[in-house]
Amino acid sequence: MLTPQPTAGDTAWFVHDRFGMFIHWGLYALPARHEWLLTTEKLDPAAYAARYLPRFNPTRYDPRAWARTARAAGMRYAILTAKHHEGFCLWDTAFSDYKATNTPYGQDLVAPFVEAFRAEGLKVGLYYSLLDWSHPDFTIDNHHPLRDHPDAARLNQGRSMPRYAEYMRNQVRELLTRFAPDILWCDFSYPDVSYNGLPGKGRADWESEQLYALIRELSPRIILNNRLDLPAGRADVYTPEQVQPTEWMRVEGEPVVWEACQTFSGSWGYSRDEESWKSPEQLIMLLINTVAIGGNLLMNVGPTALGDFDPRARDALQVYRDWMQQHGEAIYGCTQSQFPAPQDCRLTQKGNKVYVHIFAWPFKVLHLPGLGGRVAYARFLHDGSEVPITSTAWEMQHLTVTPDTQRLFLPIKKPNVVTPVIELTLHGYEAASVDRSS
Repeated sequence: MLTPQPTAGDTAWFVHDRFGMFIHWGLYALPARHEWLLTTEKLDPAAYAARYLPRFNPTRYDPRAWARTARAAGMRYAILTAKHHEGFCLWDTAFSDYKATNTPYGQDLVAPFVEAFRAEGLKVGLYYSLLDWSHPDFTIDNHHPLRDHPDAARLNQGRSMPRYAEYMRNQVRELLTRFAPDILWCDFSYPDVSYNGLPGKGRADWESEQLYALIRELSPRIILNNRLDLPAGRADVYTPEQVQPTEWMRVEGEPVVWEACQTFSGSWGYSRDEESWKSPEQLIMLLINTVAIGGNLLMNVGPTALGDFDPRARDALQVYRDWMQQHGEAIYGCTQSQFPAPQDCRLTQKGNKVYVHIFAWPFKVLHLPGLGGRVAYARFLHDGSEVPITSTAWEMQHLTVTPDTQRLFLPIKKPNVVTPVIELTLHGYEAASVDRSS
């Protein structure tokens, strides 16, 4: 089995827990039509703030309920957008007036989030946007809402990215010292793009080396993602977004710790009319596919303007709750198996336990290459019932397989779970268990 490269941050718990909740929440929950609407609709940031800041009042915000829901869904950590690209801050920062405490709600939102999730035994992460379309020193670029303003070049005069980089360091210092998160998820760099002569932004603009040094000084073991545009090896976790990798992620040829971030629908923030919500099968397959090639899954929820999860999000989380209650042991502590997966299946593995996740139900017999003679016992996880590994001589003589192939004899009808999982105990497991307890 592959072993990822060592990391400066403490990723031991991370690669064990495998499943987390992403939470995108900000002023964009009020217009409820995607978290990027400020730039996709080319709105004036000042007008946007004037419209939504005085109306932000999430009276239903109950982070304890959020934490209970995440825990029940099988998630072991959560990452909240302390500041997204719009620039609105969910905590009571000393460096901006554009914050939750200056809304009708009037309270810091991050502190109770951190407290509630830790009370549920979950690790806590904070997302911090490197972009800030409302900050007066953030220069207009290809992503900025004013990129097509006829005076964009003139408006950039007087703006200062060094001053903005200092602002970011001040805010990151606040987040790390005040909340001590387990993960800092910075987002994002785009140095190789430009628009109408307006350059993108990367490590020189963010002063990433200084920011990285500050983060490691304040929180040496914090998990830091890969979006600061720093050289390979500086990040603890790599973060493919809205894609399903087909193999373990590698950097410069070496396997790394990685985490796929995905959404229930096509939007990160609450989007009232968005309809591309994933089916239960897709939700479970995303999790299995990711862990089966050594990754974590960070699945996003976009709370409403009132601070709760809408019914579609609750239904999706219920899918995970129902499946993880029965199959969590095939996810936690698991990684890519040393054995090849049969057709229409995925394998995860934890020591001498191999878990067969069956995406398409076969007829009576499942052939497992590479496992011939290795399996001591097989059972379904959802009910603990045995799955036979031998059958009648008459059936066996009609099955042509190579000696290294193990056969599982299945019921004709698929069990009533979204994705059935069969646990294989390999020979030697019981002896290993005795050795560990002695």
